[in-house]
Amino acid sequence: MKLFGERVNYKIKYQRRVGAYGIILQKNDLILTEQITKENGIELQLPGGGLNENESLIRALYREVIEETGWGIKVLKKEGIFQRFTYMPEYKIWAHKICHIYRCAATMRKTEHLEKNHRSLIMNKKKALEKVVDTGFKYFIQNFG
Repeated sequence: MKLFGERVNYKIKYQRRVGAYGIILQKNDLILTEQITKENGIELQLPGGGLNENESLIRALYREVIEETGWGIKVLKKEGIFQRFTYMPEYKIWAHKICHIYRCAATMRKTEHLEKNHRSLIMNKKKALEKVVDTGFKYFIQNFG
């Protein structure tokens, strides 16, 4: 499994966090989510997130995409998986994130009501590569298509 970002710090106890994320096509563009961080920064991400208890990857992906973008999706193909070790300030934990990436097609806008501190954006692949910070997400956006 590919590793992006920080190396493991063996002095830290990490909490395993499995998540599902979508590279979502809307015509020739990508649907992304912009999240305001606790430090009042803005981070552009692939929509998705961690699994709830007893939730499958695909179910979590559908739920997270609607919460973060308002869009319904059709999952087309699993693109791959990567891991990273990071601090998650919103949960106050050090996490070993295992990120499953899926290619999806946008179906229709289902709601305008989004999760707090999130905004849905549509942009082309080139601009997305410039704006997305997470190196794992960048890798999959770059190699998609």
